[in-house]
Amino acid sequence: MILYIWRHPKPMNTEGICIGQTDVGVDKRKLKRLANKIERFVRLHQLPKTIWVSPLQRSLKVGQILAQRGFECRVVPELAEIHFGEWDGCRWAQITKQEIDEWCHNFAHFAPSHGESLQQLFERVEGWLVKVSTEQKDSPVLVIGHAGWINAAKIIAADQEVPKTAAEWPRSVAYLSCNRIDI
Repeated sequence: MILYIWRHPKPMNTEGICIGQTDVGVDKRKLKRLANKIERFVRLHQLPKTIWVSPLQRSLKVGQILAQRGFECRVVPELAEIHFGEWDGCRWAQITKQEIDEWCHNFAHFAPSHGESLQQLFERVEGWLVKVSTEQKDSPVLVIGHAGWINAAKIIAADQEVPKTAAEWPRSVAYLSCNRIDI
């Protein structure tokens, strides 16, 4: 299966804030810009007009624009970004040094209170990839996703383990970028 996954547009007013599953807004022009980019890509490559999105509005709203243009929009909770629990929506500066240190020392398995660990994110991503690759077989899958989810999918596709340290975690993919992942 070939997965084409675009990172959502840059959210508004999020500098210095932990925004895993915090549902933040995006400028309407940026939403339309990504929808236009995806629509052109689909037309150029003659791909199916089905888009998979997370329920978070920075992904969902692009899918809704595409649905108005004739796409089938599938909203899937498994595509949401990592859940940072009590950290979600907080300024990074408000999170104690001790908590950050605990995360860095147990990078794969630490979860903020009421959140999920990186290991749990990987299990969620892998579960969805297996399910969709079984359903879609050889048909390309188009997704609007989130940086952590995309990095996890890339690592899984490369048959690598969950990073054990923060230093092993790759840089975030660029906003609006398209990433091809072969599963």
